[in-house]
Amino acid sequence: MASDPTRREALARLLLLSAALGLPRPLLATDPDIQRLIAWVERLRAEGFLAEDAPFGRAVAHAAELALGTPYVAGTLEEYLRAGGDPAAEPLALSLTRFDCVTLVESCIAVARLAQDPFKGMWARFGTEMERMRYRDGRRRGYASRLHYFSEWIADGARRGLLQDLTADLGGAPDPRPLRFMTEHRASYTALADDTTFAAIGAMERTLDAVPRRVIPTPRIAEASGRIETGDVLAFATAIPGLDVTHTALAWRRPDGVLGVLHAPLSGGVVEIARLPLTDYVAAIRRATGIMVARPLRLAGEKREAGSGKREAGSGKREAVEKGEGGSRAAEPPTPPPPRSHPPRRSRCAPGARRHRRCCRLAARGAR
Repeated sequence: MASDPTRREALARLLLLSAALGLPRPLLATDPDIQRLIAWVERLRAEGFLAEDAPFGRAVAHAAELALGTPYVAGTLEEYLRAGGDPAAEPLALSLTRFDCVTLVESCIAVARLAQDPFKGMWARFGTEMERMRYRDGRRRGYASRLHYFSEWIADGARRGLLQDLTADLGGAPDPRPLRFMTEHRASYTALADDTTFAAIGAMERTLDAVPRRVIPTPRIAEASGRIETGDVLAFATAIPGLDVTHTALAWRRPDGVLGVLHAPLSGGVVEIARLPLTDYVAAIRRATGIMVARPLRLAGEKREAGSGKREAGSGKREAVEKGEGGSRAAEPPTPPPPRSHPPRRSRCAPGARRHRRCCRLAARGAR
């Protein structure tokens, strides 16, 4: 059992860190999300994952390891819509105590970036990082501005220097199919009942026709796996008409060197490491065509983007940020069969599934 001095020292460290993050003292005892953010940041810093020479992906993956066992909850980004909210005024949904496949990936990248330089208003900055990744150009301007199709999430992030798209370099082949899952499954997406939002999503889908998209075919994954690193973002491509991706995860290199999958699957119910290695995992997914791979990048200094960072800098409050609630990245369509972590089962995560964003935000509802 720890001695009193040890407990006091631990408490003192926690209070000092919370003060540095600008968190009101009551939140330490009542808000599990804030508690997790503090604890995870402290672990990443204490365990050397943020050293200059340490691969950034290791920090991202370790944040995901800290999330193991956390419940999988679908559709948190659409909760405001089910409550009658306006898709033109989408709130920023944040949570570290429940995830779908995409929010797990985004949250772990955000936590790893914040841990590089903790400062006052940490929860607000966490919101800024999440908004930067989740919305087109890093600007939240309603449901239609969310990056519902995960291939666009990758392309938009790569264009803005948030990540590196490795798919082409790893042998990715062109996938010229038009993405129309959301508009072709309008009834599956609550937000699309609104004509203005439906028109905006349709315009977005047509714009994506001009954005090249590549997929590493399933037979080539084994050859490419040696160049995939722990913490790289994996997107599982599908043959479902009009849809690009049905599930997302983080690459995780096992102690024996085999490349595995760390994710939040619908089938497993919690964040977990899949039992199957990546190659077998993809082969077991019905209608899977391969994967896309992107590497999260360490951002230099306090690089913030216009439109994505005005959130109380010193209080830790959430303003319009609604913890754990929100819309659905790409909508909420029928849920295609994404990968399961145990015996491959359906893992709602794809833009054609009813969560393109939810579980894969376009995977569980056909569009993120």
